Amino acid sequence: MNSAIEFLADAPPQLLPARQLMAFTLASHILLVPFGVALPAITLLMHYRGLRKGDAIALLLARRWSAVMAVQFAIGIVTGTVLSFEFGLLWPGMMGRWGDVFGLGFGVEAWAFFLEAILIAIYLYGWRRLKPWTHFWLGLPLPLAALMGAFGIIAANSWMNTPRGFTLDPSGNPVNVNVRQAIFTPMFGPEYWHFVAGVILTAGYVVAGVYATGWLRGRRDRYHRLGFTLPFTVAAILTPVQFVLGDSIARSVFHKQPVKFAAMEIVWKTDTHVPEYMFGRMHPDGTISGGIKIPQLDSILAGFSPDTKVTGLSSVPASDRPTATEATIAHWAFDIMVTIGSLLVLLALWYGWCWLRRRDLPRSRWFFRCAALAGGACLVTVECGWITTEVGRQPWIVYQNMRVSEAVTDTRAASLWTMLGIVVVVYVLVFGAFLTVLLKMSQRWRLADEGRLARAAVEDLEGATPYGPRPLSAAGAGRAAGAADHGPGGRDRDGA
Repeated sequence: MNSAIEFLADAPPQLLPARQLMAFTLASHILLVPFGVALPAITLLMHYRGLRKGDAIALLLARRWSAVMAVQFAIGIVTGTVLSFEFGLLWPGMMGRWGDVFGLGFGVEAWAFFLEAILIAIYLYGWRRLKPWTHFWLGLPLPLAALMGAFGIIAANSWMNTPRGFTLDPSGNPVNVNVRQAIFTPMFGPEYWHFVAGVILTAGYVVAGVYATGWLRGRRDRYHRLGFTLPFTVAAILTPVQFVLGDSIARSVFHKQPVKFAAMEIVWKTDTHVPEYMFGRMHPDGTISGGIKIPQLDSILAGFSPDTKVTGLSSVPASDRPTATEATIAHWAFDIMVTIGSLLVLLALWYGWCWLRRRDLPRSRWFFRCAALAGGACLVTVECGWITTEVGRQPWIVYQNMRVSEAVTDTRAASLWTMLGIVVVVYVLVFGAFLTVLLKMSQRWRLADEGRLARAAVEDLEGATPYGPRPLSAAGAGRAAGAADHGPGGRDRDGA
């Protein structure tokens, strides 16, 4: 704590509020990213099943998920746009000097956002208005657009972690930019695939968790079974893959960003036979209190041998490394992520074992309790992953090239604190409205399934017939019959 206070005392007064504002908006937006990137793919997978097998329940699920996808995308546009503005407003030093080098990633992400908006609109409009397979094929580019957006943002972030593709002139400004090298940096591959697998399994567990909750409340119909099984299967298959990818990216950090790795593992002194600490706290003098110490394990995990030398934080000057407080934050975030990931592997193995033995879901209520909690746990790991990435890189905003304090805005600290307060209030209202809409949609669908709504209320976009004529209310039938007496114009807009 003392090291953090000393650091802030020497930093510009704008630094703390700027970091807090960026951290809050990023932490809020990142909760929506798994659904923006992965929910289209899961929805289209259910859509394909419905068409392939002539399954009306699968089509109904796909249709309802597409409505959720549209609402989520609308909120994601708001939070993503705020982040885009903050890069220029809060960190003009970075954007002014380095924007020409890594800015293409943000451009790719913006174009993907634009394309995704068009594709979502077409997909939603296509229900009941297009031939079934035509509608499906028009929706197929949607996951690709989402992955392209992830490509752009991960390219920018991986460049900040391992900057490449430029040389510096005598004034310290980047010249001779090589766009290909700036995008495909040493950390891009590990970061991208780890991120993609993470958001897909997160979306899968969150969606499955909704139906696991319904299952625990006694809704054991095929609708809830299918709504649980497909997304959970996708997530369960990816969970052990993600565990391997997580180990790979940690080893990439060990080789490419050794000081960040030292922060993640709270290693103070460069040495071999380094122990692994599960949790624990680092003090400014390098001592560690609390946690569970496992001898030699950190060296073994880093290089498959206890003789592997692990770089410590003390190997670089204090001004070039995270403080003890920042190292502890990064370490806890990393350990929480690994712990939850390990538990999810066990849950996936439980599911796989029961499916291989009986071709059926596990029968234990404890399994469904764990499944209902898995989505929330995955969202925690998403937050922890970004905390590890960003806090572990401190004090650099561009690793070993520009400090965060050099990039921060000149705007008065009081103005930034005021802005933070306003943003918090607005985001609480926006996310509150988002959750309210989702709950209202869920309630309406449940009442419709239970037959307690009038037919007119079931005729809307989320109705029970994904393709073909709309069911008509009595009044609508009368109008249609009257129009039919006047010739071909009496056909309704869906061809009924």
